[in-house]
Amino acid sequence: MEEDKVIIGPNGQRLSSNEDSKTARTVERHQEDKEYTSVIIKRSDEATRHPDDILEHAIQEGLEQYERPNISLFLSAISAGLIIGFAGMCVALISQLIPSATNFMLNRLIVALVYPLGFIICILSGTQLFTEQTATAVYPVLDKQISYKPLIKLWLLVLSGNFVGTFGTSVLLYLSDSVILAGVGFIDVGHHLLQYSSTEVFISAILAGWLMAQGGWLVMATPPNSSQIICIFIVTFIIGLGGLHHSIAGSAEIFSYLFHSPHPDFIGSLRFIICAVLGNLIGGSFFVGVLNYAHIKKSQ
Repeated sequence: MEEDKVIIGPNGQRLSSNEDSKTARTVERHQEDKEYTSVIIKRSDEATRHPDDILEHAIQEGLEQYERPNISLFLSAISAGLIIGFAGMCVALISQLIPSATNFMLNRLIVALVYPLGFIICILSGTQLFTEQTATAVYPVLDKQISYKPLIKLWLLVLSGNFVGTFGTSVLLYLSDSVILAGVGFIDVGHHLLQYSSTEVFISAILAGWLMAQGGWLVMATPPNSSQIICIFIVTFIIGLGGLHHSIAGSAEIFSYLFHSPHPDFIGSLRFIICAVLGNLIGGSFFVGVLNYAHIKKSQ
């Protein structure tokens, strides 16, 4: 009969013959647990994250939104709309400083500098913005974990909540205009938005939706510190500098224009919002959601 092999532990204890070589380390680890206090070290990784990890994080982020109760998602979307309304207020106020007709490029530059402020507060607060969900909500669908019906439902829920929020802020800004004095600016901004054709608004909104969804991707790719603020600022600064059309910020400006204008254009305002929403939806879901998922999964 073959003799049993004897394994001696770190403190001279005899281990049973049927234990393998890993058992010695197990005994040693138990002894260390008795002698030392266990601690948890939190690691802050400042390195660039791998695209595979970003996509996995984006999928999980999207799944979390589908699992949230509808009322929670709707209230979060309302909160986002209320905050974005301040982006419209900043644009209306700063536009009065240097009108576009006086110095077009300088007007664009100062508008672009204040335009990101509302977006930074909105995104970092964790509220739900439609132009972020155009891509984030698509990843679980492309990964075949969610069907298209919940996707459409989520989009409509967030979009309607955002519009309720921007409308609410517009009402409050109108009632407090004697203090803020942004009425003239809102009228000018509204006229500026409504001067473009449906095609021009649609194409411009595709670019804005593309940039906003890409901004959401960059936020997930960076550590939770000031670098996220920089990412949001850069993306929304480009949108403001290019005069591109964002459906939610644009709706805040349009609603305020309708309140302040003595002769509001309701049909033109509705046309603008519809074209901006469709453009943002295509720009975010296809140019960011589909393309990012496709090229990362292909590389895997």
